This record gives sequence, structure tokens and C-alpha cells, in this order.
Amino acid sequence: MAAENSGQFVAVLDFGAQYGQLIARRVRDLHVYSTIVPCDITADELAAMGPAAVILSGGPASVYCEDAPRVDPGVFELGIPVLGFCYGQQIMAAQLGGEVGHTQKGEYGPATLVRDGTSMLLADTPSEQTVWMSHRDAVTRVPEGFRVTAHTETCPVAAMECPRRRLFATQFHPEVRHTTYGNQMLAAFLFHICGLEPTWTMDSLVDELVADIRAQIGTSSVILALSGGVDSSVVAALVHRAVGDQLTCVFVNHGMLRAGEPELVEKVFRKQFDVPLVHVHAEERYAMLLAGVTDPEEKRRRIGTEFWKVFFEEAEKLDGVEYLAQGTIYPDVIESGARKTGGKASTIKSHHNLIPFPPGVHFDLIEPLDHLFKDEVRALGLALGLPETMVYRQPFPGPGLAIRIIGEVTPEKLAILKAADAIVREELDAYNARLFEQTGERNSEHSCWQYFAVLPDIRSVGVMGDERTYARPVIVRAVESSDAMTADWAKLPYEVLSGISSRIVAEVPGVNRVAYDITPKPPATIEWE
Repeated sequence: MAAENSGQFVAVLDFGAQYGQLIARRVRDLHVYSTIVPCDITADELAAMGPAAVILSGGPASVYCEDAPRVDPGVFELGIPVLGFCYGQQIMAAQLGGEVGHTQKGEYGPATLVRDGTSMLLADTPSEQTVWMSHRDAVTRVPEGFRVTAHTETCPVAAMECPRRRLFATQFHPEVRHTTYGNQMLAAFLFHICGLEPTWTMDSLVDELVADIRAQIGTSSVILALSGGVDSSVVAALVHRAVGDQLTCVFVNHGMLRAGEPELVEKVFRKQFDVPLVHVHAEERYAMLLAGVTDPEEKRRRIGTEFWKVFFEEAEKLDGVEYLAQGTIYPDVIESGARKTGGKASTIKSHHNLIPFPPGVHFDLIEPLDHLFKDEVRALGLALGLPETMVYRQPFPGPGLAIRIIGEVTPEKLAILKAADAIVREELDAYNARLFEQTGERNSEHSCWQYFAVLPDIRSVGVMGDERTYARPVIVRAVESSDAMTADWAKLPYEVLSGISSRIVAEVPGVNRVAYDITPKPPATIEWE
């Protein structure tokens, strides 16, 4: 990234959990670029990167543990500002000659912070304010040269700093929204203490990424598997802006996309952006492949394997392709173990590193979004001119509607589910739009994060007109979530649910009943298969 090369960025030393990602996002929200690095990085390695500042994240470990992650002591001698949160404060104190002890009781959740004198970090925030705590260990004696700048009823050293050495720390978590003035503290650190400027914007990012892509690709050709999802769509628009017709997009239509999605891909990329697009109609091929298959994992395996077969069949028809562009984003990189966390590599996902190249075929990867979080990818898409309907597209599984049809996928079931799902999306799109008008927030307290229809492999008795029916039920699934790790069922107004049910039964042949799934995750998953 150009921001790293310029030195106008913050390095977040990650001690585990999700703290590092959250801190990096909060820094970027203030228009300063940040990147996550392993906590065991050496001072020399860090100095070679050239950050303007360092933030030590929280983490699940205790400084007392034998294998507790440590910081290279040289990091504190680099002469750049260092800010530690929670475990970051504790490790700073322990390694610089202070003491960390167990408090009589842990402190979890909101706490009242009381200022002790002046503070560069707390700046002009109130003398009493709410912060978010999550600890049992705490600093009991600050290192030489430090002074205590805040406390809580339980924690005598809730914040400390040594302005001469440009070292600052808090026991609480400024990066979480529950810390009322956390953003102001981060801003004070970035702009007043570090002297950074809020120059990392979407417009500047587009320019940086376009330059990087041109430098990497040169005059070579590049191919992209375009699904119509957010990540691949943003990559397509970005790479096309950088190298134009050197990019070819291959859109494999397996027939299990939602109603209107193939047409949207055609409209946006062929007509709006004039991107060279190969639309592979593989609907019949996939229908035969899935005939008689009822096991959900077998559906996934067949659809995934066949996708790459179809893709590489098209790729081999093109001459001179040297690069394969992918929509890998920053959380994918972190979770796949490509970045270390807590001093150890932890592999959670590795799908983007396991491309099944056929014998004799290999393309170099180009992953221009691999330093961006999902919300940044969406913002980038808008800056590139992609329509909101595509940028704010809901999460959608690679196997598509095949795993929202319980049992065998047949043309009849697929037609029913597409029609019912379109109604669910239309009604809840309108509901979310009304909430957005009222709150100005896309993910307000009562808005839905993901919503769709499921078709179970059963029939139910009903009455339509004066006749008995024996038709299919449709299940509506709508959840509230921010990260898909956990989710709760959306508490939709009765009139919204009634409207969905009435429309589906009236407009979708073969359906006589609608049910609403009110199970959270866990114990359920968001998808049914």
C-alpha cells in the first residue's frame, strides 16, 4: 500500500482475539491508514516498515503466563509514539519496570473513569466518563517516568502516560463503541500526539490501488471470476479502471443465483463499465450435476468443483493470461494465518489460497483488496461508481440457492424459491429503506442484516378458495448481525411479516404456507444447509 511507503500509517501489534482488527478499523475510520502486524515482530522489522506510530492491542493472555506474548523492548526505543490498550498497557508496564497484579475482582463492562490531572491522551474529554473494561490483571505500579492520568473504582491505574518518551496506555478499550469518548482519544493520539493528517480517503485509495495494479500487471492480461458479489464486483471495477481491456471477467451462471442477479451483472459490467465479460450459461450442466443429490455437503462439493472446471475451461480459451484477480479481503488474510496473531499462526480459513489449477496451468494472483475490511470494500465500490444494490448486496453462499433448497434441487423447487425469495427481499429492502430514512444508519437497531427464503422438502395441507391444497411451505429467515459469528432473529413488525406471507401465498404457485424462523445463532446457523 502506498500509505505504508509514505510512513503515514499506524502499525497495530496484535496480541490475539479480535482486538487488533477492531483497532485497525477505528484508526481507518479517522482516515489514517493502519495495518496489523504480529506482536512478536522485531524492532528492526518494525522500523523497516516505517510506521508513524504503534498501537499495542488487547488480548486474552495474562502477563503471568509462561508463554505470554511479549514485545521486543526495542519497540519502546524507536522514538515513535506507542499506545497500549488493556493487555497492551500491562505488557508495557511489566517490560518497562512497573508492576502488574491481580485486582480483588475483575472489571467487565461499563465503568466510570475519573481523570487524574491533565493528560495528552484524554485531552479535553470529561473528567468523568464511561469506558469499557475487560480485565482481571491491572497495573499496580507504573514504570519510572510515567504518571497515572485516570482511575476507576476498581482500577487505580486506568490510564498512564510518559509524554517525554511518547508512551501512552489505558486499561480500558477506547476502540469499542461503549467507551463514550474513545474516538476522541484516538484522534488525540493520531493528530495531536503523532502529528498525522486525516488523508486516507476513498478517493486517495482509488488512486493508490490503481497505481499499484498498473505497476504489478504492466501490459499483461488478467482474468477474474466474477460472481456478482461485493468483493469480486469491486475488484472487477477497480482492475478495469487500472488496465482497461487487459481484464476479462468470467461470469459462471450455475442457475442458482437469486432472481434478477445475472441481469444485474450484465447491466453493470457489460453496459455501464464496458468490461470484457464472458457469461457462461452453465445452468443445464449444473442441473444434471445435482440431479438426485440431497446431502448438503455433496451439493457444496459438486458446485465448487464444477465452478473451477468451467472457469478454467474458459480461461484456457484466452491468450496471454498471466494474472488471476481475486476478491480476497483483509479478514480473509488474517484468518487464514497469513498474518500471525498472538505470536502464533492460526489457520481458520484458507479457501483463497487453494485454487485448483489444472495441470500445466498457473496464474499469478493479484489481490488488491487484501488490506481492506468489508465496510471499506463497500465504500470503495461506491467510489468506483458501482450501484448501491450491488455494493450493499447481502452475504450469499457460493452454492447459491442450492443450499436453501432442502433435499434435491429440481427446476420446480428452484422456480418456487426464486420467486418467494424475491418477495422477501423486496419487502425487507423496503423495510430497511424506511429505517434508513428514519435513523440515517444502514445497520440500525431494528434493521435486518441478512434475509432470504428457504424451501423445505415437505408439503403441507391448506385451503385456497374452496379447495383443499397439498403444497409447499416457505420459511423466511431474517437475522440481525454485524459479523455472522453470532446472529439473532430480526424482530420484524407483524405487518411486515403479514405482508410477506400474503404476497408469497398469492403470487407464488405451489406455496400455501409461510413460516418464520426465530432461532438465533447459536444454536442454529444462519443458513439451513
